Amino acid sequence: MSLPAGSTIGIIGGGQLGRMLAVAAARLGYRTIILEPQADCPAAQVANRQITAAYDDADALAELAAASAVVTYEFENVPVAAASALAAKVPVHPPPRALEVAQDRVAEKQFLNGIGIKTADFRAVDNDDELTAALRAFSGSGILKTRRMGYDGKGQRVFRNMETGGFAGTCEAMSNVPLILESFVAFEREISVIAARGLDGAVAAYDPAENVHRDGILHTSTLPAQIRQETAAAAQAAAAKILSSLDYVGVIGVEFFVLADGSLLANEMAPRVHNSGHWTEAACIVSQFEQHIRAIAGLPLGNPGRHSNCVMENLIGDDVLRVPALLAEPDLMLHLYGKAEARPGRKMGHFTRISRRS
Repeated sequence: MSLPAGSTIGIIGGGQLGRMLAVAAARLGYRTIILEPQADCPAAQVANRQITAAYDDADALAELAAASAVVTYEFENVPVAAASALAAKVPVHPPPRALEVAQDRVAEKQFLNGIGIKTADFRAVDNDDELTAALRAFSGSGILKTRRMGYDGKGQRVFRNMETGGFAGTCEAMSNVPLILESFVAFEREISVIAARGLDGAVAAYDPAENVHRDGILHTSTLPAQIRQETAAAAQAAAAKILSSLDYVGVIGVEFFVLADGSLLANEMAPRVHNSGHWTEAACIVSQFEQHIRAIAGLPLGNPGRHSNCVMENLIGDDVLRVPALLAEPDLMLHLYGKAEARPGRKMGHFTRISRRS
């Protein structure tokens, strides 16, 4: 049964993704309440109400559950215990299990491999001796990452051709947290798939986007991706397998490496709407944000088809100064996030240029 118009959707997290979810919910006749410790956050500027408290505050969670018909979240570092406590009182989508998998890079890769989706080789690393052994296994090269937290290139260190050891102090320098070493992948390009699964089990997948990163942060997403049709279909099928395996409801973003032969290695999954899906606002009738609201509200999923080719570009830091010139362009959709201060590495907004499909 679908959520009646006028119902309230709870959103944990008050950043730009929560903001765009709140806008989409309003278009479908729903009210939204945001749980976020930062006052006047981007999402609260467009939502009906904000609970200003920590994500694991027991009283705030109880208040959110009492006020909401369903609860969702805009980022994957929501405490699993908080999501599970909420799920005992109110439907929570995507399920807490998705958070549990996505929050630990080792658990994530083990899950993906366990359902038949290939990833880069990896080793769990808890000390300098294990790092030395892992690097030797990978011919002295790899990317060392924190297993938890870390995004947009943060919490990472790259090693190249270092087989002999001498890594004393590396784990301490990375705060002695659990780590993962991932092998390098000789990929031709990076793509991502945005897909959704409804309460009824129906799945809708958008066309894969081809992504370019700068300094670990997504720079552009381009449609169509320069890949074979069978590669695109394989990426969409992998996303659907993940959704089904987790009994997932809502939108997910799955990133892949495309190898020279067109085969895929999954890089990571994000149990939420995703930066590389922002292009759907301009090039699809139903955006990823509306699709997510449809899914968690029990409404039919919308058509994920693309009516235009496009390039989405993030506005990072002082890029926001380009806004007047961008607004003078035809066939461009701009979205600013309501952040007061531009800082290096901070996502201030994005824009999407569309063009006719060939």
